[in-house]
Amino acid sequence: MISRDEQKPRIGIPYRTRKEELKGDFGKLETYVDAVRREGAEAVVISLGLSSPHLEKIARTLDGLLLPGSPADVNPSHFRAIRHAKCVDPDPDRERTDFALLEHCLGEQKPVVAICYGLQSLNVFRSGTLIQDIPSELMTAIEHDWDDEPGAPDRTHNIGIEASSRLAQMADGQQALVNSSHHQSIREPGRDLRVVSRASDGVIEAVEWDSHTNWVMGVQWHPERMAETDVLARRLFSDLVAVAGMRKMPARA
Repeated sequence: MISRDEQKPRIGIPYRTRKEELKGDFGKLETYVDAVRREGAEAVVISLGLSSPHLEKIARTLDGLLLPGSPADVNPSHFRAIRHAKCVDPDPDRERTDFALLEHCLGEQKPVVAICYGLQSLNVFRSGTLIQDIPSELMTAIEHDWDDEPGAPDRTHNIGIEASSRLAQMADGQQALVNSSHHQSIREPGRDLRVVSRASDGVIEAVEWDSHTNWVMGVQWHPERMAETDVLARRLFSDLVAVAGMRKMPARA
């Protein structure tokens, strides 16, 4: 007899930073955990301090992956760039963990949703590059960076969505209103990643896997903070869980 918990798809979620993990600061990670649990999945929080063999062992038990945001920036050495003055310190443990989980999940065709920093991490893993500081490099009128203080309201802006994309199906159209909390974004998309959404200033807001071999969605906004009230935000998590659940079905037989 298979228990109800064993039937749930297992979605891996790495800690946002090693520093938060060591301090026991779970507050912001909890919004991601709640978002996948709400859709009926088991959230598997993954330490950033695991050895490579231990990390690989856990990865094999996952049915899908959710890469959360982070206050860190991806080390620009990974995309052969000189560090910008506005680039904040990287988190080597988060990078190592993300890249190992992506290596496994993409190779095994497990679904992935990558959010904000997670999208940037995914893009760099696929040999893409990043804009290291939107305000100083693009001088756009849209304020993409959000003042991350307790009680501060989310800043929002509109995005356009490619009609033929999965994202347009989730959004029921080619426009959406999203929150914004990032000072970096994709410059050149990585291998197999197709740009499916931009803000009006050209900043890339979402990518998808450019074939049906993998189910991969990357978004620059924070759907976990909108998942209780916004249809598109909730569908990003519900579709991740649904695809992970379908992948798990043969194991239940």
